[in-house]
Amino acid sequence: MEAKEEKIRRITSMYYSRPDVQNAIYEFSKKREISPRYFEGFGKRPDSFQYSGDIFELVKKGATSFHCSEEIWQDPMKLSTSMTQEQANELREGWDLLIDIDCKWFDFSKKAAEAVMQVLKKNGVKNIGIKYSGSKGFHIIVPWKAFPKHLAGEETKNLFPELPRKIISYIRFKAEEELLEILPEDFHNQFKDVEIKKGIKCNKCKEIANEYYLIKYFCPKCRREEVKKTTQRKDFRCPECTVVFEIKDDKKIYECKKCEISSEKNPRDFSRTVETDVFELMGLDLILVSPRHLFRMPYSLHEKTSLASAVITEEELKNFQPKDADAMTVKIRNFLPNSKEGEATELVIQALDWHKENFHEPKETKQTDFKPIKIDKFSDSFLPPSIQKILQGIGDGRKRALFILVNLFNSIGMEKDEIEKRILDWNKKNKVPLKSGYIKAQLAWMSRNKTVPPPNFDKDYYKAIGVVPTDEELRLRNPINYVMKKANIKGKQG
Repeated sequence: MEAKEEKIRRITSMYYSRPDVQNAIYEFSKKREISPRYFEGFGKRPDSFQYSGDIFELVKKGATSFHCSEEIWQDPMKLSTSMTQEQANELREGWDLLIDIDCKWFDFSKKAAEAVMQVLKKNGVKNIGIKYSGSKGFHIIVPWKAFPKHLAGEETKNLFPELPRKIISYIRFKAEEELLEILPEDFHNQFKDVEIKKGIKCNKCKEIANEYYLIKYFCPKCRREEVKKTTQRKDFRCPECTVVFEIKDDKKIYECKKCEISSEKNPRDFSRTVETDVFELMGLDLILVSPRHLFRMPYSLHEKTSLASAVITEEELKNFQPKDADAMTVKIRNFLPNSKEGEATELVIQALDWHKENFHEPKETKQTDFKPIKIDKFSDSFLPPSIQKILQGIGDGRKRALFILVNLFNSIGMEKDEIEKRILDWNKKNKVPLKSGYIKAQLAWMSRNKTVPPPNFDKDYYKAIGVVPTDEELRLRNPINYVMKKANIKGKQG
């Protein structure tokens, strides 16, 4: 046994025998997939703790550290590598946003963590958890409780890993701006010997793209035209008359073989690597979100340092040193902050707007853009009975009802101020009103995006909130069709 392994195994027995350490690890593990690590190798997956004492039992068998999932599951033991996306969505209850900061220069890891926390706070997230990784980095967490549970009619829990990846991309971009404000003036000199690949970068995988010339050749004699993709400009002869082609047009294009995309079709999928890419200089990549991804649990030991993955406060971050995570003296705190319901809604909206502006996303060919219908002299009598019932106020299903109402009002060309007034009036009639912040966030999200028609009457949205559509509504299929019929407007939707 090497000296390093011998040291960690000596410490584990003493450290994990502490009841407060066992309890901290156990409480955080609830509804998460866990995996013990036996110095260099991980244990079986999936696994979970039944009791806090399970932790020390695994230590007796050689476990040195414990790792868990970002995702929160109904029953982690039902996880399987053969699960489909639909099965995973059914089993998943939610996910935490976990930001992994790991730079080989510890002081710069601290500055990166500080910048990330500033971005979160500027986007409305006030309750943030932070812990030392046990080596040279930090883990920052925004709990599932802080996120909206629905976005434009979709359950947010099912938007993993795509949504957290977009959020972290946005945080990375904004955190770089924050870092440039707090880094020392000689920062770039300290990294002048760090070699960074230059070129055009794929925005999806962050790899440097292959560069080509797309050249349109023209034969001045026989008028033949050809298009060739080459790595460099060079002369070609016409295969018909052997005359050297003239270049009619040429342009540079970039292709990512990994993502199988080209700038010819998707130019916004590529961006130039710039010298001020601070995170790249520091060797940092925050985007480590993937299905069933595991990270070191709070108060787990680190095999390379024998230090604990200790929870710290934001105030302690600036002066924190690894020695403060000594396994024998570390203090126990809760990693999950007491978040407010939905406090990360603004962060989600800003991240999605930023991603939409900066990344090309292919349109779904099955759907066509819906254009709102303008009704000059609108009357409430045009509204379907089911909608009028919803507007009287409901108990369960308020968020689904909000989705139906906002999309209907948007679709019939109602002004934004009028929509907001109607929605806020409706909310006062609900048995338990939705929080005004949630409503305004949903209104903001929907106003910034393309109009989406409300769901058809035969969808579960209505039954789920205790509304049974009439035969006439079912025959007309969609609330918009009902309004159009009453307003004597021709056409059909849904």
